[in-house]
Amino acid sequence: MTIRFRPAMVSSTENTRLANAGVALGSKIRALRQRLKRTLDETATAAGISKPFLSQVERGLASPSITSLAGIAHALGVTVQYFVETPSEERSVCRGDQLRFFSFADSANLFARLTNVPEGRQLEAILVRMPPGQKRSEVTTHAGEEFLYVIEGEVSLTLEGKSFVLHAGDSAHYQSTVPHSWVNTAKIESVVVWVGTPRLF
Repeated sequence: MTIRFRPAMVSSTENTRLANAGVALGSKIRALRQRLKRTLDETATAAGISKPFLSQVERGLASPSITSLAGIAHALGVTVQYFVETPSEERSVCRGDQLRFFSFADSANLFARLTNVPEGRQLEAILVRMPPGQKRSEVTTHAGEEFLYVIEGEVSLTLEGKSFVLHAGDSAHYQSTVPHSWVNTAKIESVVVWVGTPRLF
């Protein structure tokens, strides 16, 4: 008995979806290249592909291999994930009524993530609730940088031995390699937004 295999049929809907995905990818590449003010020649050379092929990719007329896409990403200073990640609420949005606070055994503070954690992202934002009557936290140093914004209360920030009092509406931005610590000096709960790189949690 002879068994014949029929080639898989791709529906017109699937063809349309794939075509649209190709156009979207190409548009994203072109938009980033133009934003960086890079020419087709420069980008193609850095990516190790031909200028005509890159032009076709940008117009959605050709699909790059993983290797080619990695080359394009490298040439434009991003990861492949930048081009293939689809924006979604799960990846990009945090709802206020869904915040989940957590704590650590050695701290009275409560923390809630304001950013999601898709692979490859470096920046992290945390909402911090600091009860009154705190002792100053341990002085720390690490790679990266940090930004603080006081929403409520009063916070004393110490940078390399020098202290600054931050009131509601005040902010601070500093390199994390500088010895630093902060503490709630108000008689009420203080609330701050902490933003830092790289991710710590």
